[in-house]
Amino acid sequence: MFKRVAITAAVLLSLSAASYAQPDVKTDVQRSPGQTTATGTAKVNATITAIDAASRKVTLKTQAGKVVDMTVGDEARNFDQLRVGDKVAVEYTEALTVSLKKGSGASTMQEREISERSEPGAKPGGRLGREVTVVAQVVKVDKEKNIVTVKGPRGHTVDLLVEDPEQMKAVKKGDRVQAVYTEAVAVSVTPGAAK
Repeated sequence: MFKRVAITAAVLLSLSAASYAQPDVKTDVQRSPGQTTATGTAKVNATITAIDAASRKVTLKTQAGKVVDMTVGDEARNFDQLRVGDKVAVEYTEALTVSLKKGSGASTMQEREISERSEPGAKPGGRLGREVTVVAQVVKVDKEKNIVTVKGPRGHTVDLLVEDPEQMKAVKKGDRVQAVYTEAVAVSVTPGAAK
């Protein structure tokens, strides 16, 4: 499950025009008693080589030498602040934290949007994303196969393979599992070197 974080980050970046940039991808898994967190981050850096203000199109050249045309949507503030030579950084982050919660309680799901934009007058940039938190009931524990079956708020069951035997020891039927999934894309623009 945790390897999917890095794969998903790479796939999502490959779907965008920035995919030609050969992103720098990093993954990490942290474990502590009753909790595991997996993160994946992909970064792409480019330089603005041309700007068509009428169509809001910018041409970017990545560090790998690839040239990409991108249209900047109307929701991006301060388009007029862009200059040829400015540096553009795009960072895509995914994180999944799974925690064991002892005792019974309701299954729930909550989603929160993440949205930040640059201030008026600054270089364009911002961050968009979402965070989904699901609490599910443990309905079955198979210690021989290291599989925990959980039932979510909509009544669906999912089998989770627990790779760490120490984590498996603490799980009991009736416990709850909380999963927090976060994904976000951040774009920042910094002035290029003065000529």
